[in-house]
Amino acid sequence: MPSRAIDPTLLIQITSEGMGRGDPELQAKLIRTYLSLLDANEMLPGAISFFTDGVKLAAEGSPVLDVLRSLESKGVHLILCKTCLDHYGLAEKVRVGTIGGMTDILAAQWKAGKVVNI
Repeated sequence: MPSRAIDPTLLIQITSEGMGRGDPELQAKLIRTYLSLLDANEMLPGAISFFTDGVKLAAEGSPVLDVLRSLESKGVHLILCKTCLDHYGLAEKVRVGTIGGMTDILAAQWKAGKVVNI
């Protein structure tokens, strides 16, 4: 795949700890592969928002913290739902990204030309 620069008009929304439905182990493998390919091929969205179970990916113990840190270091804005983090008791365990509110997620959606839901 060709390398590309960051696309500020693309927002990816992650709402679970994995990708798709089914076996949790497979879901975890797929989300890691997906995020790793975005990173390795520098196919970078302007932002990734995490809400509901998706916030767990940015917290201590997540198997994708390394790739999320790499994406963030390349300029991808990682937005974490504060309400969701509070619900799961994870606010103090966040290891990557910016804690924001629904207003921040809404602003990212409004600014995006394309939204991809994972």
